[in-house]
Amino acid sequence: MGHAVTRPARLAVGVVSAGKVGSVLAAALARAGHSVVAASGISEASVSRAERLLPGVPLLPPDEVARQADLVLLAIPDDALAPMTAGLAKAGAFRAGQIVVHTSGAHGVEVLRPASELGALPLALHPVMTFTGRSEDLDRMASASVGVTAEEFDEAAWNVGEALTVEMGAEPVRIPESARSIYHAALAHGANHLMTLVADCAELLRDNGVRNAERLLAPLLSAALDNVLRHGDRALTGPVARGDTGTVGTHLEVLAEQAPEVEPSYATLARRTVARARKAGLLGAEPAAEIIELLDDGREES
Repeated sequence: MGHAVTRPARLAVGVVSAGKVGSVLAAALARAGHSVVAASGISEASVSRAERLLPGVPLLPPDEVARQADLVLLAIPDDALAPMTAGLAKAGAFRAGQIVVHTSGAHGVEVLRPASELGALPLALHPVMTFTGRSEDLDRMASASVGVTAEEFDEAAWNVGEALTVEMGAEPVRIPESARSIYHAALAHGANHLMTLVADCAELLRDNGVRNAERLLAPLLSAALDNVLRHGDRALTGPVARGDTGTVGTHLEVLAEQAPEVEPSYATLARRTVARARKAGLLGAEPAAEIIELLDDGREES
């Protein structure tokens, strides 16, 4: 169903709640000329963040925030989104012509159905960056993308989501409702597991007497990230991509002996690296089979 929403030049924005994401996005909208009229926040951190990023904005209960707003910004945890939306709808806090935006990566617009059934325009605007909740996040928005989801055939709604994203200084990327879960899984797999991987690498070095582990790793890992984003699998290097079975075997042995908690993830990622190197034509069938056999032997022994 389409929504007859003409976005005014200046929107009254209400933020539920003044967490790291909500405060920064609200401040970005304020910078773009909109008016942040109210926010909700209970914790001391939320209150001090709101005072810093949203000076003079009153802190009110969520239903009062939503009632005052032309644009309701729901910046709350994934699992809280459905009950909060249902609760605000039941409290009569949504109305026709409102824009209701959530910032969750895991959800599309279906979760906002209680608001859209009352005539509000539902949008999912997920900023693809990590937030500290400080003013420098506003500048980082300039290099960030925002995953935009609107109702499938409502082109006007997609346009509103993209316009709001551009006003906040970021680049909109359309994410179909059906792709939202795999989109979020991909981002979490990359960003969260990359941090785990790097932290494990640094710890292995530090625990074995290597000083300045982070300084040692930074240029290598930065180059690897840049190369894979530019060139994909063609950028693969290292013993697996070269078919150096002996080196991979040594790695598995020393990790099993000195860092048994890390060895399974090394083996799992080595297996994926073999598959990607084969597909890219970097690794022949014979050395690939040898490495897989080595990895299988390690799995059987454990």
